Amino acid sequence: MVLVPIASGTEPMEAVITVDVLRRAGADVSVASVDPGSAQVGGAWGVKLAADALLDDLADAEFDLISLPGGMPGSSNLRDCKLLENMVKKHAGKGKLYAAICAAPAVALGSWGLLNGLKATCYPSFMDKLPSEVNTVESRVQIDGNCVTSRGPGTAMEYSVVLVEQLYGKEKADEVAGPMLMLAFNLVLTSFKVMRPQHGVEFSLKELNSTSWNVGETPQILVPIANGTEEMEATMIIDILRRAKANVVVASLEETLEIVASRKVKMVADVLLDDALKQQYDLILLPGGLGGAQAYAKSDKLIGLIKKQAEANKLYGAICASPAIALEPHGLLKGKKATSFPGMWNKLSDQSECKNRVVVDGNLITSQGPGTSMEFSLAIVEKLFGRERAVELAKTMVFM
Repeated sequence: MVLVPIASGTEPMEAVITVDVLRRAGADVSVASVDPGSAQVGGAWGVKLAADALLDDLADAEFDLISLPGGMPGSSNLRDCKLLENMVKKHAGKGKLYAAICAAPAVALGSWGLLNGLKATCYPSFMDKLPSEVNTVESRVQIDGNCVTSRGPGTAMEYSVVLVEQLYGKEKADEVAGPMLMLAFNLVLTSFKVMRPQHGVEFSLKELNSTSWNVGETPQILVPIANGTEEMEATMIIDILRRAKANVVVASLEETLEIVASRKVKMVADVLLDDALKQQYDLILLPGGLGGAQAYAKSDKLIGLIKKQAEANKLYGAICASPAIALEPHGLLKGKKATSFPGMWNKLSDQSECKNRVVVDGNLITSQGPGTSMEFSLAIVEKLFGRERAVELAKTMVFM
């Protein structure tokens, strides 16, 4: 049993990645809103999530792990929730596993006295806010006893896999990490510390038929979501592109704005697809997830829009299952080099560039899966805004 509390201003990548990865491992994860009376939470960067329950409803529940996502003012809102503070203190007092990432170690755990005497890390600009009783370290993920801390959005997948290892063991952690395509992270667990040997190495993309993506200072981007969409991929794309100052419209293919993603995370779109179709877009991006990709493929309206986009030589892209399931059958990869989730490579008519994590071919960009989502999103930022902006964002998120 795992508790992941969320609040207004929570960093959505950190919350969603943690929930997604732990549910992949088989954990029973409860996403609980600390906002009084509201299950729907407005996270950072305008990403809207719906909790499974209100924290009040779980006050007497017992958990094996409580993990706090970061973000501001999300971390402050978690800190100021007395019920949550009491729950985490009681939980930690029983010697159970507790964890926090980004600003939350300093803002919440530190202020509650739950890091005293421990080695801990947090978001770089909050390191000086950790209490003097804390042994501060700059590890991407730090384990000390029953406490795990981590640095930010760019370390969230590493952090989540470490939590899986703490709960289930290394074999399960490896089993979960493999299909997420995290091999580039090259996790090494050593005495109470997780390091990424390539930390600081710049991300890269494979580009063919290079063309300029000049679409103005505020690109209009459409990200459709549906029941079964991979929540990590969708969240990273939306979050990162909004950080880059793009105008991202999240459109639901369902009858309601709220969708249930592949690992049962509840995401809330900005508009329904019919309303989204009233606008024109510089770029259309399809997250993956088998159910989501199948929904995209079956949507005549969405596929028609992407076909018009391609015919006008405008920008489009997809990740994970979507290149193979949604684009390939509709001729949207014809004459293009692309990649997809490795288990879907055999569905691509041209598999010559499949082994690349991110492939750009003219006006098309594709990528492999959850573990390549950040690289995919940063590659889009690079094409739209330039390498300098992309590298700056990567450093801000502690991805490099």
